[in-house]
Amino acid sequence: MEDQKPRGEKFDRGLQTRRAVLGDSYVERSLASADDFNWPMQKLATEFCWDEIWNRPGLDRRSRSLLNLAMISALNRPHELKLHVRGALNNGLTKNELREVFLQIAVYCGVPAGLDSFRIAKEVFKEMGISD
Repeated sequence: MEDQKPRGEKFDRGLQTRRAVLGDSYVERSLASADDFNWPMQKLATEFCWDEIWNRPGLDRRSRSLLNLAMISALNRPHELKLHVRGALNNGLTKNELREVFLQIAVYCGVPAGLDSFRIAKEVFKEMGISD
């Protein structure tokens, strides 16, 4: 689908950042599964999330990852949290830093959100071959 739909500079810049944070394989799967129905959402997310926001100069990618982990945990979006735990690791966050983020989430968003965040992060660690 990626080659069948119109793209522009914003899309290409966003796609480059999206790949750097989330990994080529995830992005390829997302684009490959895009059809006429959901392509507009792929385009919107790539251009606005990944270019307009993630490429702004005001915060580095590491800081943006920290913010995303907190917001996505608070919103109870486990699929996106799993994806952004991987992105946070790709952006240089350590397991210890993730632990601190999830402890803070437990206090401010509720213990269930914190517990889910820890569980999801452990799944990512296992998938990425990161030992305890």
